[in-house]
Amino acid sequence: MASLSPAELGYAMPAEWEPHEATWLSWPHRDGISFPDAYDRVLPVFVKMAAALAESEIVRINVKSAEQEAQIQRLLQRHVPPERLEFHHIPTNEPWCRDHGPIFVKRKKDPRLAIVDFGYNAWGWKYPPCDDDDDVPTKIATRLDLPVFDYGDFILEGGSIDVNGEGVLLTTESCLLNPNRNPDLTRADIEKNLRAALGVKTIIWLGDGIEGDDTDGHVDDLTRFVGPNTVVTVIEDDESDPNHEPLRANRERLRAVELKKDEPLEIRELPMPSKIARDGQRLPASYANFYIANEVVLLPVFADANDAWAVAAMKELFPKRRIVPIDCRELIWGLGAFHCLTQQQPRA
Repeated sequence: MASLSPAELGYAMPAEWEPHEATWLSWPHRDGISFPDAYDRVLPVFVKMAAALAESEIVRINVKSAEQEAQIQRLLQRHVPPERLEFHHIPTNEPWCRDHGPIFVKRKKDPRLAIVDFGYNAWGWKYPPCDDDDDVPTKIATRLDLPVFDYGDFILEGGSIDVNGEGVLLTTESCLLNPNRNPDLTRADIEKNLRAALGVKTIIWLGDGIEGDDTDGHVDDLTRFVGPNTVVTVIEDDESDPNHEPLRANRERLRAVELKKDEPLEIRELPMPSKIARDGQRLPASYANFYIANEVVLLPVFADANDAWAVAAMKELFPKRRIVPIDCRELIWGLGAFHCLTQQQPRA
């Protein structure tokens, strides 16, 4: 008899704004490929991120060795209370915990969590090796003594999806239908896996991602749930910018969504920052790559004229949380920001 799926057992992925026990991070390595010649310049951003998160939840950090743990301890000792900091000796290839980390699911009347372990191939085999990253969810499950649902044959990164905690999931065709992920699966197959693994019923498909995004269009750079029937989506007003048309098309798709009878999806808008390029490469800077913690929202900013607009919009969306804008001009050289670096562990 086949094993029952998470959905069949009553599990579902909670919304990011629901209470957390902890946030998981995977600390970068000096010899990693994510921050070429910029490792020392991005460390202050990691420190600010960890300090803000520790205000209201545990920060659990994956490290590869006792030496790396000691180095991070020295960096964080004046910024993070020791009772809010945990180290786990789980080696990783790169720091993008959203994509390689565990996706936690829970049941409404059962305090125990479970972990769904999807396959991970470094965004379509772009950055091998990725074997350490692929092993992270099961190793965390072992540390936490949690059951694991093995979906290792299905490639899925956490940044490619977003949920409202009430059965609805956002994703993009450019990523999930890309043949470098699951070439033998149809759209219907992928939807079936998402429903079974994450307990969702409705799937909203957007189109393309933003220029410079090496993930093939992760939704966490485009559109995010901020409430059960509310999304925030980024727009580009400059018609000459390559991002203008795909973001306009995504917004049109959202306008056609009706999750509640006779009530359209509520759509809020965020601007895009001005184009940021380095070494001839456009970087995927987006205010949508924020992270919702228990009492704060980490917001990437870029010393841009639209930073103030983004901060004001986020304050309106999250009136009970403190918005923490952090300069990500160095961090974005790694082609990601705060949502890419974090993975929430719901409170049981």
